[in-house]
Amino acid sequence: MLKINNLKINYGVIQAVRGIDIDVKKGEIITLIGSNGAGKSSTLNGIMNLVNKKGEIFFENENISKYATDKIVKKGLTLVPEGRKVFINLSVDENLEMGGFYNKNDLKDKMYNIFPRLKDKKNQLAGTLSGGEQQMLAIARALMSEPKMIMLDEPSLGLAPKIISDVFKVIKELKKEGITILLVEQNAFAALKIADYGYVIENGSIVLADKAENLLKNDEVVKKYLGG
Repeated sequence: MLKINNLKINYGVIQAVRGIDIDVKKGEIITLIGSNGAGKSSTLNGIMNLVNKKGEIFFENENISKYATDKIVKKGLTLVPEGRKVFINLSVDENLEMGGFYNKNDLKDKMYNIFPRLKDKKNQLAGTLSGGEQQMLAIARALMSEPKMIMLDEPSLGLAPKIISDVFKVIKELKKEGITILLVEQNAFAALKIADYGYVIENGSIVLADKAENLLKNDEVVKKYLGG
């Protein structure tokens, strides 16, 4: 579904991503794990053409490398950015409407079924929500465009364990609905537990790629990222 060929991203003289290749198959959860500053978020931003990059990005066999971000969203690929970035001065309902701007179908009721906590607060300003509620809203807003594939950047960051559990349940439900997922997550253990396949990124390069179940048993991965 998504194929990345030789992606390179520089910020001035700093090489954030050093020619990586990633293959995401339809219907799977793929996770990128690595330490802070490894290039995970830059990779997602490069895919969405939010930063200057080199290399090729194919989505459903179509070269989207030079497409504007809004055109990429219309094609069915969307991103939930790190830090949630909801519109804090808009209500929950209005945030969802912004997410569905390019979609003729009104999916707000469906989002409130997926995230019942948001339904009770639909007229509340997004900036007054808890961190967990803002994360749910960010995911719901992305889903309003009816994506074929969703990319999630650090969805558990700063959240309480109970809320993290709820977020990961939603991710698994999205997979059941046929949505392909590319997940960047600091909580490597939680990510690998639900993923089909994983890539380990260090200093902007992929140093290891394998089935998630194998990475969970890999001594080096356990030592570096799973607290072993």
